[in-house]
Amino acid sequence: MYNILRTNCLPILLLFTLSGISWTADAGPLLENKPGSLQIQNQRHTISGTITDKNTGESLIGVTVRVLQAEGTGAATNAYGFYSMTLPERNYTLVFSYIGYQQQTRSVTLDENKRINIELDDAASQLEEFTVTARRPDENVSGTQSGINRINMNEINQIPVFMGERDVLKSIQLLPGVQAAGEGNTGFFVRGGSVDQNLILLDGAPVYNASHLMGFFSTFNSDAIKDATLYKGSMPAEFGGRIASVLDIQMNEGNNQSYGGSGGIGLISTNLNVEGPIQQGKSSFLISGRRTYADMFLKLSADEAISGNSLYFYDLNAKANFILSGNNRIYLSGYFGRDKLGFQDMFGIDWGNRTGTLRWNHLINDRMFSNTSLIFSDYSYNINIDFDGDEIGILSRIRDWNLKQEFEYFPNPRNTIKFGVNTIYHTITPGEITVSESSGFNPMPLQDRYSWENAFYVSNEWSATPNINVNYGVRLSSFSILGEGDFYTLDEQHQVTDTTSYQSGEFVDTHFNIEPRLSASYQFGGTSSVKASYARSTQNMHLLSNSTTTNPTDRWIPSSNIIKPQTGDQVSMGYFRNFSDNRYELSTEIYYKHMQNQVDYKDGADVTNSDMIETELLFGQGRAYGVELLFKKTAGRFSGWVGYTLARTESLIEGINNDNWYPARQDRTHDITVVGMYNLSDRWSLSASWVYNTGNAVTFPSGKYTVDDQVIFYYTERNGYRMPDYHRLDIGATWKLRQGDKFSSDLSFSIYNAYGRENPYVINFRENEKNPSATEAYQIALFKLVPAITYKFKF
Repeated sequence: MYNILRTNCLPILLLFTLSGISWTADAGPLLENKPGSLQIQNQRHTISGTITDKNTGESLIGVTVRVLQAEGTGAATNAYGFYSMTLPERNYTLVFSYIGYQQQTRSVTLDENKRINIELDDAASQLEEFTVTARRPDENVSGTQSGINRINMNEINQIPVFMGERDVLKSIQLLPGVQAAGEGNTGFFVRGGSVDQNLILLDGAPVYNASHLMGFFSTFNSDAIKDATLYKGSMPAEFGGRIASVLDIQMNEGNNQSYGGSGGIGLISTNLNVEGPIQQGKSSFLISGRRTYADMFLKLSADEAISGNSLYFYDLNAKANFILSGNNRIYLSGYFGRDKLGFQDMFGIDWGNRTGTLRWNHLINDRMFSNTSLIFSDYSYNINIDFDGDEIGILSRIRDWNLKQEFEYFPNPRNTIKFGVNTIYHTITPGEITVSESSGFNPMPLQDRYSWENAFYVSNEWSATPNINVNYGVRLSSFSILGEGDFYTLDEQHQVTDTTSYQSGEFVDTHFNIEPRLSASYQFGGTSSVKASYARSTQNMHLLSNSTTTNPTDRWIPSSNIIKPQTGDQVSMGYFRNFSDNRYELSTEIYYKHMQNQVDYKDGADVTNSDMIETELLFGQGRAYGVELLFKKTAGRFSGWVGYTLARTESLIEGINNDNWYPARQDRTHDITVVGMYNLSDRWSLSASWVYNTGNAVTFPSGKYTVDDQVIFYYTERNGYRMPDYHRLDIGATWKLRQGDKFSSDLSFSIYNAYGRENPYVINFRENEKNPSATEAYQIALFKLVPAITYKFKF
């Protein structure tokens, strides 16, 4: 009887394996032959809990939980510090480890479900030299997904940057496959994608313009950031809405054990961060603010033409969290930032973001984790112009209300199943122009656009064997265009042939998409792995811009009955290898991405003030492919990395470039990054970064002609020319002034563009002064050797 059952179980076990259901390898036989009966040998129970920092109460992401009695069996904490494992009944030894923290070991007699919460202690008091990172040291090899970078906040604080402002967005531009959108710009391109094809999330809230001061600084204050992860390959199924990448940023939760703070005073801005318990051990708060003060110096000028101007930004991060019980936790976080630029009373523009997230974490049981989020996001800009008493105002806004319900289910140590739903209501005000009563100009309101975006996803991270890991899933998305408003029908020449009016709430059109995701890795030798992935993603929010850099007035538009959703299909493969006990990392990745329904503007298009914006656009396909190399040293007195990207990005759109393939604006052939950090002594540390890249593709005039004494330039190829190659060296040093338990401080020195390379910000054309019949090109370079000093403190 036993032999018959054992033989017939094989197809069932194989089916379980193929469908992602697995068992613990060392659990012993599932069935035991007893005289006259058939019994289950072992019952299974669940070990779960939350892992936090003992000194601050912050939940720790990615803590490794190993089971010594079962090789290859373990778990890692999720984004909220929660872990869960279901194992057969017996005695176990669990090891909790996290880089920069003291390892803890617990012996467990698993005879029932057990909740084991762990507080890890900082290893600083135990080690003379230590490193704190947000990931396990071999994650690049052992992780399932390729094209993922977890940003080390400690490294961000060491890398020299423009004007001494530590910046997440500037730091990720130093990674292979990621390129800066322009000189000093926080906008970035990922694997050939444009700026708007990156989804940037702050505590789950989308940030549509993540820049200050025309793009030279990002909206993210590094003192308020806990964790940042960039997905540039196969993004997990829980993310959607963009086709290039996802940058998932989480704010610090605040110290629930004691009060403290930190801050910095630099040449351009001051920031202050304060945190502490609301109720010790149960709740905490965090408030972090930053403001520039260049405008204060302008007011000191005796020249009214200077003192009447303004140029500054400010931002505020706030977060509170409350532990209601062992199974329930509430988070409330928000961001508010604004830029103001004004020239006396004649012109002014202000722009910025507001976000808010209310999140409820709930443990349904020891195997099921629930996360419910209500999210608000608002980006807007206001322009005020005064023409000798004629006052004109322009308002543009994009506002989202977002509800997410996410679940994580841990059926056994080899599977983690995630599923959930997401619904977003978008309101876009493309440009509302108002005038004063006495103005001679007419108001020109553009129609608001409304849309409803929905998605359902399910995925499973499956450890098929100790060496094979697979993450597979699917995302089902829909995008509904809603009234009220007028919608158009176009002919082949993109002219309006018919207009249909819809009432408020009426459905105009709905786009449905299926987005499969698959990634797999095979680890061999304990130090090497091969990974492959495929992902389809969809994008329904599109950014229109004629500029070479990101501007606050760039226009967002949704998909419509004419503008179809962008789709991207990316395949990638990589080899990953670690050396010398994970002190060195080497990786090589190749990728190919095919993009459909790409949006570009036709020659001479006006994309700012047209209500019938579809008449100004053309649609087609794109492709991006390349290879990325990274060699990194992660530990020791000297650390850093060398990265290289070889890539192409092209578009094919009917009506542009004689219907031939042409380089996209973000196309760059070569991109090289070298970053080094060296601890010279206990008091001094040095850092440097050098970047080189091929110049962006750009459209320059190929000739000119004269009409009524006016010179008109003649353009042929779209993006047929190149900006000059770009390269720059930044250097920095940090001097630790005081290091104490209650107060510490340091001075940071940096030089941006240390050898004074005049990289062009823009290239224009003009008549030659000596020969008016000749046209000459001239460039504008913004920065040449910019020193900075910042005083930082912590208490």
